[in-house]
Parts: sequence; structure tokens; C-alpha cells
Amino acid sequence: MKTILITGSSSGFGLEIARYFLQQGWKVIATMRTPNTDILPANANLKVLALDVTDAGSIQQLIADAGPIDVLVNNAGVGLIGAVESTPLATVRDIFETNTIGTIAMTQAVLPQMRERRSGTIINVTSAVTMTPFTLLAVYSASKAAVETFSRSLAKEVEAFNVQVRIVQPGRSPETRFGENAMPRMQGTISEPYAALGEQVFNSVRGGGPVTTSQDVAEGVWRAATDSQAPMHIPAGEDSVALAASLAK
Repeated sequence: MKTILITGSSSGFGLEIARYFLQQGWKVIATMRTPNTDILPANANLKVLALDVTDAGSIQQLIADAGPIDVLVNNAGVGLIGAVESTPLATVRDIFETNTIGTIAMTQAVLPQMRERRSGTIINVTSAVTMTPFTLLAVYSASKAAVETFSRSLAKEVEAFNVQVRIVQPGRSPETRFGENAMPRMQGTISEPYAALGEQVFNSVRGGGPVTTSQDVAEGVWRAATDSQAPMHIPAGEDSVALAASLAK
């Protein structure tokens, strides 16, 4: 029985990935800053552990408690909508600390055991924003694009050890807390010159059209974890798949 470790499992994509893999009979280590066992079904194959991907001590303790890991899903992330001109550099660093450096830190923590066993898969959840420009998402996009290039280079480094690297790219989703979690760090990031543009962006986010569901992402991660012939980039959700197809033409 294989074990999957998922970061950012308290809600949204991470929570659904944990549920999905439990249903498939896997051992699941669901991590979150404040562990909450009530959000997942009672299951002997489930561990809910504390993790802050920006804290080296938290990562070290998690690895000690988790045991052998077959699949790592770097899903933890924070969002931001804001104009570059008015986004404080402290906020930029905050975004990169979780989305980019947190992914690298978790990869460093898990890689030694995968390399020694010559087996394992690292799945990095990025975003459809890496495929084409999106207004007022420059900083967030940059943090996710960095993960994409990191993943491609990492894949070359570890292929000799039979460790695979995959990227799952969700699109816009009403099922995540992207906006809610982003609000505290968005104060002042859309200054007056960009107010009208900001209103357009928020209206677009709230609008209709194809979206990505948490189920879409869980299925994408499942494919990445179980199909050795899967492509490195796996779009997840109708909107992300359509975007990837249009860019491929």
C-alpha cells in the first residue's frame, strides 16, 4: 500500500485530494498548519499532521512523524490579486516564501528517501496562470512559474534515481479560498490608478464560464501519481484544459 503526503489539506484542492486517495485505498498523510481531523472521514489509513512549509523545524518534525513517503503533493499555497506597482515587497516575499520556497523545502526534505529507494513521485500543483498572462496576477504568477521551471529542472536531476516529477495545473475554481485567503495581504495592492482594472478583474473572477473543480484536481493528481506514462504537465479542469489546447495549436 502506497503513502501520499499532501500539503495544504485543510480545504479546497488539498482536502479533496486527501479524500480521493483515501477512497482508492492509499495511506494518506494530510498536512495543515492547524490539524483538524473532523474535515476528513475516520480511516485507519489516514494521518493528519501539522505542517508549516515556511518553517524548517515544522518540516523536520513532519518528516520524522510521517514515515516512508511514496508520493509528495506540494499543494500548499497563498493567493494574491494586486498591481505590481502597489504591492509591498514584504507581501511579494510572503507569496514566494510559501508558494515557491515552501515547495522547494518540502522537496528537499522528501527527496533523500526517494532517491535511496530509487522510487517516488513529486507532484507540484501550480496554476493555469503560468500558461498565459492574467491581469493583476503578476506576483502570484511569478511564484507559480518559478515552481514550473524548478520542476522541469528537478525532473532531469532525479530521473536517474527513478523519481518522477509531475505538474498539475488547475484553472479558476470557486471551491478554493483563494480570494478569502488573499484578502489580508491585498490591502493597498490595488491603488487608485488600478481601481477600475481591479473591478474588472474581480467581476471576471465572479463571472460564469468553465471552471476547475476540486474533483478535477484530485483526478489530475491521481493520474500523475499512478500513470508512469503521464505527461509532465497535466491541466486540471475544463478551463485549464481548454487553455492548454488553444496554446498548443
